This record gives sequence, structure tokens and C-alpha cells, in this order.
Amino acid sequence: MAGRFESLPGGGAAVALDEVEVSILRSLAVQLMELIGPGDEPVAGEDPLAALFAEGPSEPPSDPALRRLFPDAYGDDTDELRQAAADFRRFTENDLRARKRDDALTMVRSLDSLASDSAAAGEGGGGILKLTVDESRAWLGALNDLRLTIGTRLEVTEDDESEQLYRLPDEDPRKPMVMAYLWLGGLQETLVETLMP
Repeated sequence: MAGRFESLPGGGAAVALDEVEVSILRSLAVQLMELIGPGDEPVAGEDPLAALFAEGPSEPPSDPALRRLFPDAYGDDTDELRQAAADFRRFTENDLRARKRDDALTMVRSLDSLASDSAAAGEGGGGILKLTVDESRAWLGALNDLRLTIGTRLEVTEDDESEQLYRLPDEDPRKPMVMAYLWLGGLQETLVETLMP
């Protein structure tokens, strides 16, 4: 089970993680939440239905990683398409951001639970992480977002992934991010396999 998710009877997934892996995953998930930014929580006493109709941004983010996480819905070939993309973004991006934050928060909470359970048992901060089906889906979303973000920072293209990433010399400053990118890909792939019927 080390390094790969396996199906649990009745649904869900499990993976063995050591203390360092738990720490890395938690750190990456927290950084992802920070990148996505705080949510627009309703103010106490404010009409909760008003939040449903709150408009989000109409322009794409300037950060390339955020642009990858929140791409335009339509091309920008014409003024009409640019306007349609701006309208779509305005009415969907806040919800998409909230879902991505929730996915990353689910990851952090499950890792914290694993660390506290294993510490209470005197086992350090690692162990077997068991996820429900819903937690598995949230993890899948968070793993995908982490890979997209790291891949954007590394300027990964489809051609790079299989060839050049594996050949980076150890002294290349990108090597730790590349290793995280590849490791997250393996976790994501095995988690997808557990969710398939």
C-alpha cells in the first residue's frame, strides 16, 4: 500500500503515509488554500440568499497558476466570446473557488486526524489514512489542483512530463518541485483507480 491508494471494502480508499509525507501533503494543501484565497463568507445578520447571487470577478486572474485553476470558459477570439467568458466567470468563479478550498480543507483535516490518531497511539505522525468515498473525491480534486498549480509553476507541457522531468540533475533547483509533482501524480492515478467501478 505504500505510496498508492487502495480500495476499501464498502467504498473509499486507504493509503499508507509516513510522517514526512503527511507533512508535505498538508503543507501543499495549506499553500493551495492560501493561493486560492479566502472565501466571501456571509456577514452575520446579512441575508444568506444574497450570497447566492453575489457576483464574482469578471477578469481572469493575473497569476498563471490561478488562471490554470480558473480558466476562461470560452475562447477570446471575438468580443462576444470574451464577454460570454466574463459573464460565466462572474457567476461561477466564487462557487468554484469555494469548492477548491473545501477540497483542500478536507485534505488538511484528514491528515490532521491521521497525525493526531497516530501520535496518540505513540506511532509518530504517519499511518494508514482511510478516506470515505466523499473524502476520496475531495482528495482527488485537491490532488488535481495541486498538480495543475505545480505544473504551471514548472511550466510543464505534455511533452515535458515523460521525458525531461525524469532527467533533471539533482542540483537543479526545480528537482524538489518536480519530485512532488510526480509523486502527486502517482497518488492521483491510484486514487482514480479506487473510485472506478
